[in-house]
Formats: sequence, structure tokens, C-alpha cells
Amino acid sequence: MTDTAERTRDALHEPEDGFIAPVAMEDDPAELFAGDRGTLDADVRRVLVRLLQRRFLLAERTPALWTTLLENQPVIESRLHDLFVHLVVDHDRGLAYKRQVRSAELEVPVLLRDEPYSRAETLVLVHLRTVFQRERGAGETSVRVDVEELEQTALTYFDAQDTNVAGNQREIRAAVARLAKEGLIEEESEGRFRVTSLVEIVLSNERLVELRDWLRTRGEAAPVDLGVDDTDDRRPDDEGHDAR
Repeated sequence: MTDTAERTRDALHEPEDGFIAPVAMEDDPAELFAGDRGTLDADVRRVLVRLLQRRFLLAERTPALWTTLLENQPVIESRLHDLFVHLVVDHDRGLAYKRQVRSAELEVPVLLRDEPYSRAETLVLVHLRTVFQRERGAGETSVRVDVEELEQTALTYFDAQDTNVAGNQREIRAAVARLAKEGLIEEESEGRFRVTSLVEIVLSNERLVELRDWLRTRGEAAPVDLGVDDTDDRRPDDEGHDAR
């Protein structure tokens, strides 16, 4: 065998019998499950799933997921773009959320659906945003409300002739529970909530003015689409304070 042939064989890691040398097992991409064709690490996949599952990813609630998101933002954005979904990362507020891509030039299949807030949810949200704006404008760094305050304010917009007060109260309590699940308010003690900056994302100042004017003229609130895209949030809450 010539020197040239030997050098070529060595470069290809070809053994004497002419077969290609097998790749060592430790050099194979790690499978997370049988038949796994994915290329992302497990932690990055968890971030991607959480973004698709939940309306928001919060740095305060899931710090490890937030760190993984920031370290792998380009690849996560790429995977979401493959699904025609935008990723929005708000570093100042420490939150991330998704938005459906919409285009007049391109036919885009819709993955995320607009889920309107109910009447009670809208009423509670408007009050939360109003209080948040007022208190922040007064220099307060933390804004808190009581569930009784939310309930009494929302009830003033219900039909005065409606005698089913208990049913209306249950509707309002359910609205508070949903907004707490989404991270707009956080219960610090029984019936006492801290309002988070998420209310500014869900309900802009311009939209707040429109809704307040509308409520003054109608005295009630129908389901309102606030333009927040989402997948199905009507699932058991598995939100944790650690990173998943």
C-alpha cells in the first residue's frame, strides 16, 4: 500500500478490514426517549412547552426556566417561528409571552386562539388596571387589593334587578381565580392580592380608557377580546414556583 493510500485511510479512520469505524456511543446525540429525533436539550424543550402551554412565562415564578430562555432565546424563537408564532421577551418586567403571526401577504395557519375574558373577568381586570395605574402614579411600588373590594366593585355593574347575588359572587370569585392563575394578581394572604405588572401587558392604557368609557355608557360588560393570543388555559393548574 502506498503512503498516500495509508494517509487517506487514516484520515477517514478506516480500519484495516476496509469498514468505516463505528462512532463511539458517548459521541451519539443523547435520546431523551425511544425514537427521539429532537435536537434540543431537555431544559430548552421544557421552556418551549411552557411557552406554548401558558399565557406568560414569569422570571419571578420560574427563575430557572427564565434563565434557560435567555440563554437559548435564538433557538427557541426559531422553533416558535416554525409554528408562525412570535416570542416577546420583556426584560424590564421579567416576562415572556407569545403572539400569533398574522400576515396579509401570507396564508398563516392559526395555532393560538383569542380567548375573550368573560363579563366578570373584564370587570375585575378593569378595576385592577385602574388601581394599578392610580397607585403607581402616586409613587407606590407595590399595589394591593382585597377580594371584597374586587367583588363589590364588579357587582355594581351587574343588573340591579338580578336577585341571584350569590351566583354573581361565585362568577366574580372564579374570575379572580383565573386572573390569579395567569399571574395578574398574587395572593399574599387570604383574600389579599398583590397586583402584578402583567395587567399593563394584558390591558393597555388606551384599551383601559375605552373600556371604562364603554362601561359608563352601558353599565355592564360583555365578554371582551383584549387581543391576547393563547392556547387552551382551561386545564388543571400545574404552575410551580420552581423551574419546570
